[in-house]
Amino acid sequence: MTLYHGTNADIEAIDLTRGLRHKDFGKGFYLTPDRTTAVRMAQKKTRLFGGTATLITYEMDDAALHSDLKVKIFPENATVEWLVFVDTNRDRKTVAPIHDYDIVIGPIADDGVVLQLTNYREGIYTPEQAAAQLQDKYLDQQYYFGTERALRFLHKTSVEAL
Repeated sequence: MTLYHGTNADIEAIDLTRGLRHKDFGKGFYLTPDRTTAVRMAQKKTRLFGGTATLITYEMDDAALHSDLKVKIFPENATVEWLVFVDTNRDRKTVAPIHDYDIVIGPIADDGVVLQLTNYREGIYTPEQAAAQLQDKYLDQQYYFGTERALRFLHKTSVEAL
């Protein structure tokens, strides 16, 4: 499967220690199967931090999903389980990782989702109500790689300056 990583510079080797802790699925390396989404991410990162918008293409060996790795696959739409999982990972009060998955696959919590997460966190919506608000919204997909074991199934195939 082809996956893309949008960034502001080439990455020689993936370094999991550089990831940020309070992301959707925790500290790890994130990719998407959607080229347009990755390009948008590269442009955003370049606007924020400088550098050159860069699209890195990887091939994921599908054997990863049928190996001894611990894999979590969420449905492509918003669910209560996904919403709570993302909210807990993003919670700045959380110090330790909340899961031990090698790979997590599921929707990206973009700006529209963040509003519903905030409404949930502030008690305006229950998790069920917040997830229901997102049912008609298309959510781009992401692949999280959180361990060196998982990275063995990922191989860089190309780098493109945008």
